[in-house]
Amino acid sequence: MFKPAKQNRIYQDVVEQIQEAILEGTLKVGELLPPERKLIEMFGVSRGTLREALRVLQQKGMIEIKTGVTGGSIIKGVTSESFSENLALLIRYKKISLLDLAEFREGIEGTVAALAAERATPEDIKNLKALYEQSFAAFTAGPEQWDTAIRCDEQIHLALARISGNVLFITVLETVYLNIHTYHESYLPMKESVLAENIDDLKVIINAIEAKDAAKAQERARHHVRKFATYMDRKKE
Repeated sequence: MFKPAKQNRIYQDVVEQIQEAILEGTLKVGELLPPERKLIEMFGVSRGTLREALRVLQQKGMIEIKTGVTGGSIIKGVTSESFSENLALLIRYKKISLLDLAEFREGIEGTVAALAAERATPEDIKNLKALYEQSFAAFTAGPEQWDTAIRCDEQIHLALARISGNVLFITVLETVYLNIHTYHESYLPMKESVLAENIDDLKVIINAIEAKDAAKAQERARHHVRKFATYMDRKKE
């Protein structure tokens, strides 16, 4: 299965060989890697080098290392978990600039809204309208409930990603919208006029999706993101 590691980059080569075997399916999820002694022989490396390589693979989420008599290195495969965790931390602690976040969201959310207009089921529309009603009710209840209105807004954006059916959009935007509230708390002007615009935009986007008007849904979603990024940037200054 494996060949001796290249001596100029020993542990990296071990990582790459095991990683390739997992990606190609030679090593399947749930299987155990060969015992440590066997791997040392196969790769022609020291115990320390092998363990360093295995730690890297564990950090990538590709294997799980269990100790003890029945332990070993179990194949986990490739998941989005590690990527999502790292992105979540960057967003939660505001390590991504408002500009970068806005540019990213404007492009991707326009596409997501267009796909949602094409793919939404009657049940999806019902769910979007229910979330909108929750946001509207919280907004009209007064300033004490405005934070709830914003959280409902976040759930609407998250629902659109799921309606798109695209696993990449879902994975990334779930991470964004489960953590973006720190930006809203810090930078979004909590003014009645601003939140009223937000409510109006959401209604237009949902109506466009219900009408299966992909072009309008895309344009309004992009305009919505761009406008509120500007509001947040002004408050930051």
